[in-house]
Amino acid sequence: MKELTRAEEQIMQILWKIGDGFVKDILDEMEEPKPAYNTVSTIVRILEQKGMVAHRSEGRSHCYYPLLGREEYLAHTTGGLVRNYFNGSLSSLVSFFMDQKKVSGKELDEMLRILEEQKKKES
Repeated sequence: MKELTRAEEQIMQILWKIGDGFVKDILDEMEEPKPAYNTVSTIVRILEQKGMVAHRSEGRSHCYYPLLGREEYLAHTTGGLVRNYFNGSLSSLVSFFMDQKKVSGKELDEMLRILEEQKKKES
């Protein structure tokens, strides 16, 4: 799977949110300052070349929709993050965020709850 640029990811996030849409619909979901119509159109066509989106013709326009699910892309990108920066170790990733004080006590309690549930499922 090919990596996406920030602009490509932004458009994919919008398509995952709206399901499908025309370039105009994608632009409507973007925050100010909005890029030019042609810029968004070009990025969507690049995503199509990468196999991330497809389109169906509706008159003279194209309605674009994602071919790749958000969860599938998330699994790919987070897997790469863990592999490339933490030697494949999830515990190193958690330790990094703990050291950076990016995890609150409430979040830590939630993570422990999730881990306990997962442990019960595996037993």
